[in-house]
Amino acid sequence: MEKKPRHPRNLAFWLGTGLGSGLAPAAPGTAGSLAALPFIYAAGVFGGAPALAAFLVFWIAASLFTAPGFERCYSEDPALFVADEWAGQTVPFIGISFSGVFAEDALLLLAGFVLFRIFDILKPLGINKAEKLPSPLGILADDLLAGVYALILLKLLIFLI
Repeated sequence: MEKKPRHPRNLAFWLGTGLGSGLAPAAPGTAGSLAALPFIYAAGVFGGAPALAAFLVFWIAASLFTAPGFERCYSEDPALFVADEWAGQTVPFIGISFSGVFAEDALLLLAGFVLFRIFDILKPLGINKAEKLPSPLGILADDLLAGVYALILLKLLIFLI
């Protein structure tokens, strides 16, 4: 059996692991999504929609550029690789206005987090098909689609409440 090379602990490693959040011993995808929330919130509060869009584009690029190295060193879509979760978790908050008062925004963050994780874990409505796209696009596409579905439901919740 061929031994896979060890991934160097460089910038690509830290981006791919979502600043280390993917190294969580249990549920690294959930840990990565959760770790992204303070950054998403700060971008939304201090920079609004343009900052959130830039954050999303950054993590999409980070995911696409670092995924191949992780696959070479670990496996296809390894659990510690969570840059795709950081991108997908950002999507539900695109077009959402935060008040800037954390006590008011916490429920919104929690709802976006839970909705994204539900779609990302269960993979309904074609998300499972998106995951089968060629790498590195397939690694990212399912998370972005999960984020889109979470965004739709979050917007619906905001409208109804």
